[in-house]
Amino acid sequence: MANPSRCLKKSPRRLVSVRLPLAASLAALCVVPIAAQEPGPQRGSRAGVEERGPTPASPEQIRQAIGKLGDLDYPTRMTAGRTIRRAPAAQAVPALMHAVNEHADGFIRFRALILLTGFNDPRMPDIMEELMASPNDRLREVAYAYFEQHPEPSLAAKMLAALDKEQGEFVRPALVRALASVASAPGVTEALVRDAGRGLDFFRSTVIEAVGDYKIAAAVPKLMEIAKIDGPLQDDAATALGKIGDKAALGTLADLQRTASKEMQPGIAAAICLMGSNCSVHINYLGKALGFAETYPGYQELLRGAAAGLGAIARKGNAEVLDNLFNVGIPSQDPVRAPVTLALGLVALRNMPLMLKTLEARADRDAALGILAEAFDMLEEDLEEERFFVEVRHAYWAAADGSPTRKLCEQLITKLDF
Repeated sequence: MANPSRCLKKSPRRLVSVRLPLAASLAALCVVPIAAQEPGPQRGSRAGVEERGPTPASPEQIRQAIGKLGDLDYPTRMTAGRTIRRAPAAQAVPALMHAVNEHADGFIRFRALILLTGFNDPRMPDIMEELMASPNDRLREVAYAYFEQHPEPSLAAKMLAALDKEQGEFVRPALVRALASVASAPGVTEALVRDAGRGLDFFRSTVIEAVGDYKIAAAVPKLMEIAKIDGPLQDDAATALGKIGDKAALGTLADLQRTASKEMQPGIAAAICLMGSNCSVHINYLGKALGFAETYPGYQELLRGAAAGLGAIARKGNAEVLDNLFNVGIPSQDPVRAPVTLALGLVALRNMPLMLKTLEARADRDAALGILAEAFDMLEEDLEEERFFVEVRHAYWAAADGSPTRKLCEQLITKLDF
């Protein structure tokens, strides 16, 4: 994975983003200590936050909170989001809808739409379908990302038409993933396989990641073809083959183990493990590669590949690997800390049940929550983070009062400032 990247840090006034898809985010880090990127309080600065049920707020309080969603002061905008999330739906939803449609600040429109998704209003599909054609690229991105989370095959034709013209640097990846979520709809698989093999490497990478995540078996021949070609997409293709799990690709991956560069080897090892072949051997290799890169500076590509590979295995449900990522990440410093932190963040977003189970069992929970908070600060996955927040709050209220799960969820709510 050799996609160019910017430093992964949220900018509250940004109207046009250059964010990367998840795989590229792991592969192309700007390794800058978080504290050096944005002065002032970080997540977890409000230790007194306590989870409560819906908290009534006046229309003026909600209006003012919406107006502060783009405030440059971190505690101010986080408090604003918290106020809106906890307001009764009957009060918050109309105000958020109005902000999405009418607010003069494009970033506030974007943040209002993100928060609106957490209320599960029955009008959301119609709102999002309309926003697929919005001139505001941030709103288009959220709309497509919403339809990845809530697949709608009836929109496949409209999304395929958009695929022919959408060139937004972070909108197109969301569109591709929305299409991958309805791969059985007419023409979708063919379009994705086609785009995996043409165009800019950046956009091809997003397609390759999506067909892997959604296990689109028809893409295997094209992925095998890409994996055989030296270049920035070789690692992406190998990882996607591993996720799909078609054993027909094992021969291609075995050949790559003999011929590919050392920087490629972690991705290949992870892919073979994802297929269920010699997994313990390959996990052991990835752990050693991570340790080697930590001991000997200058092996950044090997380090990133090993962290990304272990993260992919953990996301599939391997609790031992997830625990080991925490064991490595918690005491680490950069350059090791950043890629391991991002790998942990992606597990939280893509396999929340495993993450909660792992956190609940750790004796060093405060430190584990601390590195997870760093991951959420680094990632630019706004809608997925909001979904995580909503699911944690649901888990909190579903758990018995005083139970370990409720205590953990309360700690997450406090540490992650939602």
